[in-house]
Amino acid sequence: MVSYLFIQKVRAQSRLLKRLLLSALMTGVLGLSSQVNAKDINAESAWKQIEQQAVVIDVRTTNEFAAGHIEGAINIPFEEIVEGVNALNLTKDSPIVLYCRSGRRSGIADNALTEAGYSQSMNAGGFNALVEAKP
Repeated sequence: MVSYLFIQKVRAQSRLLKRLLLSALMTGVLGLSSQVNAKDINAESAWKQIEQQAVVIDVRTTNEFAAGHIEGAINIPFEEIVEGVNALNLTKDSPIVLYCRSGRRSGIADNALTEAGYSQSMNAGGFNALVEAKP
C-alpha cells in the first residue's frame, strides 16, 4: 500500500516540476522578446526611401523575381541575404529596402541583416502592396 508520506512527496515534486517548467517557458518567452525585431515600414515609407536612393532588394525566388519586380531591385533570395548584401560591398549604415510576396521572408531577411550589423535595413512587406502604392 502506498503511504501517505510517499503521496505527499510525489505531489510536492509535481508542484516543483510545474514551477520549473513555467519558469523555463517564461525565460524562453522573455528571451524571444530580446531578439532583434524586423523594422517594418509601410509601402508609402518604402517609396520615400527608394526615392532617396535606398538599395532595393527583392528576397523572393528567382522565378518570382522573373515574373515581376520593382524596377531597379536586386534579387537576393532571403536564405542568402547576408552573403548577398556583403557581396554588394555596402556600408553597414546603407539604407536597404527589402520586400517579398507577403512580408514574411523580407522580415526574416531584415532580422538576419540587423544581426549582421546592418542598421538601416527595412521590411517593406509585400510586392503587390508596393506596386499599388507606387507614386
